[in-house]
Amino acid sequence: MNEETNRIWKPKTELGRKVFEKELKDIDEILNKGQTILESEIVDNLLTLESDLLLIGQSKGKFGGGQRRIFRQTQKKTREGNKPKFTTMAVVGDKNGHLGIGYGKSKETVPAREKAKRKAKLNIFKIRRGCGSWQCSCNEPHSIPFSVEGKCGSVKIKLIPAPKGKGLCIENECAKVLSLAGIKDVWSKTEGQTKNKINLILACELALKKLLEMKIQTKHLEELSIMDGSVKKDEPEVLQDITEEKSAVNTTDKKEAETKNTESKSKSKEKTKEKTDDKKSKKNKND
Repeated sequence: MNEETNRIWKPKTELGRKVFEKELKDIDEILNKGQTILESEIVDNLLTLESDLLLIGQSKGKFGGGQRRIFRQTQKKTREGNKPKFTTMAVVGDKNGHLGIGYGKSKETVPAREKAKRKAKLNIFKIRRGCGSWQCSCNEPHSIPFSVEGKCGSVKIKLIPAPKGKGLCIENECAKVLSLAGIKDVWSKTEGQTKNKINLILACELALKKLLEMKIQTKHLEELSIMDGSVKKDEPEVLQDITEEKSAVNTTDKKEAETKNTESKSKSKEKTKEKTDDKKSKKNKND
């Protein structure tokens, strides 16, 4: 957030006050504790976000052939006349493991859009990334570590890890969501009434949230190059700690193997000496 907007912002919650006074500098601390974010300025201060509006509506056209648009218009019949309302869906993300999706509704287009963006910032959550494809061994968190499913209404979506360079083989609006989350390669499979874009996007969001619900053993963290949230450049990564532990274990294993080899070599030498001594003693007896 800019300094001007930061001056205008007056935090109303304790969490906002800590962020404003720079006691909290990492959003992962808030998300790991499960604290609820009630001010969108908290996310603006801690992350550099990119936002996009999803095409959930359709303009009027002959035989339903209108062009897709960001507003979904509905109207209510009253005695006074028709009262239209506009709904929008916004997605925000930093392309580094954080994502939020919001749904806004209002009588006018601009307030609906602002509502959706604000709710998307309040609904932000972490994304678990990895390299779970059997065709790839790049050890980079460019895809998802394992396949997950999400369901909303009649729509089912399955996200499958893909090798590096494959791209987002998924519906266009879901591709916007995954790209803002930092996922670059994925396969997908959908079922149901996928023309309903709202249900499709919500199913994709539930599938991404299931990635964090799965418990993973420590030995699989390096194999699948799993990363929760953002990849931090300044601080050491979780994977580095695991690799250091494994390297230490490997060094101990190597030392044990070397000691075993030296022992086996010494034993073999002793056996060969014994055999040669036996042969010499037999020759002397024969002579």
